[in-house]
Amino acid sequence: MIHAKYSPYVFSFFMALLMSGIMSLVITLFNMGLVEAILVLWLKAWLFAFSVAFPTIILVTPLVRRLVALVIRQDALVN
Repeated sequence: MIHAKYSPYVFSFFMALLMSGIMSLVITLFNMGLVEAILVLWLKAWLFAFSVAFPTIILVTPLVRRLVALVIRQDALVN
């Protein structure tokens, strides 16, 4: 098992994997339709999307946390 100190990276990995897979499938189907080679086209798109998504999630997570902290009332977190 992976040590708990790596949980932000493991979370980011799985988030990137699932989101890039879903989004690349939807966009590939939207652009190409149900063509014969859709599986190959989607897997190529997914590989590219994941290679962008994973480092992006790692890099933007601190910014997103700060933005969330700006828009969430702190007293709401206590209740």
